[in-house]
Amino acid sequence: MQTGERLLCKRQVADEIERLARRREKSLANMAFVGYQRLAFGDISEAVSLLYIDNPDSQVLSKMDLFSVSEIKRPKDGSMEIKFFDRLKALEKLEGRVQSENGVQSLFDAIDRSASAIGSEAGND
Repeated sequence: MQTGERLLCKRQVADEIERLARRREKSLANMAFVGYQRLAFGDISEAVSLLYIDNPDSQVLSKMDLFSVSEIKRPKDGSMEIKFFDRLKALEKLEGRVQSENGVQSLFDAIDRSASAIGSEAGND
């Protein structure tokens, strides 16, 4: 048996590998959560401004936040089509994560209560 195989057979090493794998999985889940937040609540104004630029060069494009753009087409007639990722689907993913983490309330319920509270505060002014 080689050194690497012997190390992998040790309980301590196997536990550390498992711990690191769980940590990586959680990190990836957190990155996905942040991505869904950007899709659900992010600004699309830079992407929309593309409609008013005739021939954007790569330097201009590299400075733009196009995270929410799923597809850009320029048909032969010279027009431009921009498709965005679905914000409602991103909200559903966020809601699913929130429900699975705490199981107490949905994201939509929290947003609804916040909006109601803001509305009632505005009415009291």
